[in-house]
Amino acid sequence: MLTAPLSSFEAWVSYMSQCELPVLARTIHEIELLQANEDNITGRDIARVLLHDPLMTLRVIRYLQDHRRKSQVTDVTTVEHAVMMFGTHAFFSAFSNLASLENHLASEPAALSGVMRVLSRAFHAALYARDWAAIRHDVDVEELTSAALLHDLAEILLWITAPKLALDIHYRLRSNPLLRSATAQTDVLGFPLLKLQLALAQGWHLPQLLMELMDDRQASLPRARTVVLAVDLARHSANGWYDAALPDDFRGIGELLHLAPDEVRQTILRTTLQAAHAHGWYHWPPAATWLPLEPTKAG
Repeated sequence: MLTAPLSSFEAWVSYMSQCELPVLARTIHEIELLQANEDNITGRDIARVLLHDPLMTLRVIRYLQDHRRKSQVTDVTTVEHAVMMFGTHAFFSAFSNLASLENHLASEPAALSGVMRVLSRAFHAALYARDWAAIRHDVDVEELTSAALLHDLAEILLWITAPKLALDIHYRLRSNPLLRSATAQTDVLGFPLLKLQLALAQGWHLPQLLMELMDDRQASLPRARTVVLAVDLARHSANGWYDAALPDDFRGIGELLHLAPDEVRQTILRTTLQAAHAHGWYHWPPAATWLPLEPTKAG
């Protein structure tokens, strides 16, 4: 693991591009359960598991891109479609020897807690994006779900490959609530993580559509705006539901979905409570833990 910044941005891209990615221990367990019942499962069953794990989702999409047939003319942007492309048996064969994230960071408990927080946040963002895409009758709800799940991959990879640097950024942000994430990242690394993420996505040959949906600079487009708002809401609500940025998030969500403020709150509440059912995957309190109590109505 790295303990100091690398000499150049290009060195970071090269290093992270070649890292073997661990996955959640729960993911490994769930895949083993599915494999034991291989004849009775579908790609949707596998996708339902992988929705909880950005690292495993990335591994699957990268694998498909690396083994892409010349006859394949369209990009595959979701896990379910990826599994359909190479079949369940080939999936289990390709991903039979997985290393767990928990073992990888066993000697770095603070970093393990840090990355679990980000993974939980990514899952929340994916569910928000899926719900809002359905409300908007998006052409492919699962594309936006995948993009939101993968949006913060560079931050996740930093916790895995350079935990001390990730902690440095975390402590700077915690000590100064007004400090922007991109500024803290640049102060420590020399560049914002979004720049690294886009470079990695290009190096991995991720589908162009996914890269566009994961790019905050495309936020003027409704589909990318859905992803950005979902990621922002997940990040800010993880700090508590009195975070100063949340009113702007709620306003933006209302404008995107053409919903009144009360409808926005009900939509968010429903999805937040749904996400809470997966808290055991991350060993981190879900955003629903911090929800303020609803005031009781008189008589």
